[in-house]
Amino acid sequence: MKLARIAAPLALFCALGVGQAFAVCNISDAKLEEAVLKSPELRKPENRYLVRDLRTLRDAAFVLWTYGLHDDCERVLANIRQLITAPSMAKLGGNDEDLADEQLAAGEPQQHQGGEVRGNRDAPDARPLINLDDLGPGLRVDEIVGSEVRSSDDKIVGEVRNVVIGTKDRWDYAVVASGGFFIAGKDSIVVPLRYLQVNEERNSFYLRISSADVKAVPLMPDQEYLWLADEAWRAKNDAIFQKLIPASPQGKTDAK
Repeated sequence: MKLARIAAPLALFCALGVGQAFAVCNISDAKLEEAVLKSPELRKPENRYLVRDLRTLRDAAFVLWTYGLHDDCERVLANIRQLITAPSMAKLGGNDEDLADEQLAAGEPQQHQGGEVRGNRDAPDARPLINLDDLGPGLRVDEIVGSEVRSSDDKIVGEVRNVVIGTKDRWDYAVVASGGFFIAGKDSIVVPLRYLQVNEERNSFYLRISSADVKAVPLMPDQEYLWLADEAWRAKNDAIFQKLIPASPQGKTDAK
């Protein structure tokens, strides 16, 4: 969460004289991190997604708190406490995948569907894109995750959902959710970072292949990142980018 997005509503509510009401919903009372540290049940591998979801709920409670919605914030905290006390409740939810997809689709930004929306790269004052290797200073992870990714013909491909660094063969990756913007692994592609470029504002990343060529890139095969150990799959995936990006006379990939 960006601090600037939090500071504005905080300043607004303080200016309105409702600062004292913030004590109504005390997020620290949920003691989530203490529970994760002390509970063997929550630390079980099968409950790691529950812990992730509990932290997401805590973030949601914080957003509600910053907007002065203290009753709603407290209700979310009550749900967090309930799930901490009985982690098995997480298994009681529905498992209808079609319904889940429908629920998730309700929050998907419409302009990102199908790669139909063009950007402004063809504007007369558009500045050249920058190769990630040429950036100075370098990028922080929070500048990459959540950013939009576009094709070389300036159409939306998706959004960066995760970054993988430090592989043994020095290939780092961005996981780009190309269909849904929620779960990396469902309609996501794996893009070698060396084949990404960024605009000067550092808020849009660009593949060096067209939206038509993106269709040749295989989807990420699993959400557990087992593909990292699958050298054959990674070699096939990486070769697609190597093949589609033209080489310069010096033998390096062309960074247009």
